[in-house]
Parts: sequence; structure tokens; C-alpha cells
Amino acid sequence: MEQLPAQFRRQLVTYPTNEPPGTIIIDTGHTFLYLTLGHGTAMRYGIGVGRQGFTWSGVETIVRKSQWPDWIPPAQMVARQPYLPRWVGGGPGNPLGARALYLGNTEYRIHGTNDPSSIGKHVSSGCIRLQNADIIDLYNRVGIGTKVVVLSNDPRRASLDDGKPVVTQSLPTGGPMSAQIPVQPVAQAHELVSSRTGPSGLY
Repeated sequence: MEQLPAQFRRQLVTYPTNEPPGTIIIDTGHTFLYLTLGHGTAMRYGIGVGRQGFTWSGVETIVRKSQWPDWIPPAQMVARQPYLPRWVGGGPGNPLGARALYLGNTEYRIHGTNDPSSIGKHVSSGCIRLQNADIIDLYNRVGIGTKVVVLSNDPRRASLDDGKPVVTQSLPTGGPMSAQIPVQPVAQAHELVSSRTGPSGLY
């Protein structure tokens, strides 16, 4: 497997923050996820984030954890991409990868990927993706109720893979999560799929 560029490999870094240890902080603009460890340090992971028009910011909590989750694309994603399958079982070919951490009453999650080359890029429909080895590491470090802070995407920092600037709308941090695309509450999604598959979702 092709190795990630050095800056996106999991590493212990200096990261001063007022957030308590055990908080996940997602820096969309720089495509990094930080797990705060206290004493001004954090574990840093390279991530793939939402592409232009699909970024969001706010504060959420992890409400569910899943190993090798199934994936059911939501209706709005299928409408944009009719060629998508309607269901993908958990496994190496699943775009959600080895683990998934579900965020609040949204379809967003932090998950693995079957496309490691997407790490460090603005490619998703709003979910945060890590390479499988990293999502397994993070999954084992955090629990239900973990606070997740998604920072506003800074258009001065973000860029498309071709190097052109991305024009993004910065959303306010704090308070309820704000999103630029509609989300379906988990409760509704549970009515559509079995408890085995879990809620449908973006990736």
C-alpha cells in the first residue's frame, strides 16, 4: 500500500488548546484531526474532508461506534450520483472503511476509507475520513459522548487538488451544528434500515 505523505501520518504533536483531554478537533482547512491528550499535546491524523460546498462546522458528540459498518447512500446523494449502489456491506470494499464514529443526529461520521489516496484532500460529501489503520487507532481511544469540534474551513488555507483556491462559506463555530447540505436525523434513518445496517449516511 502506498504510504501517506509524512505530514498526514499519525504522530504526536504540540497542540495548545483550551479543550479538555479526549476532545476531537477537526481542522478542515489543513485536513488534520487532533485528539487532545492534555499538557499541550495531541495525536494528529491526516484526513480527507468535504469538497467545495460540502464543508460544515460546529460541535457534535459521538453517539455510536461501529466496526466494518454497512453503507446505505442517502437519497440526496443518490440523486446527485445515480450510479451509486443502494447498499454496500461492511468490508474492505466499503467506502466507510474499517470503523465509523457517528456524530450526533446527523448523517456525518468520522470513518475509514477504501481509498487512502483521498487523505489530505477535499473530496467527501461532508464526512471526515481517515486511513483504516488510523480510524482503528482513534476508535480504540475514544468512546460514546466524546466531544467533536469541527473548525470553520478557512478559504485562505483550503485548496482543491489542482491547487486552485476553494471559495467556501465559513460557518460559525459553537452551538448547534451548521451544515450546507440537508441531513437526516438518525431516528428517521433507523426507520428505513434494519438495526444491523445502522443509519444510512454520507461519506
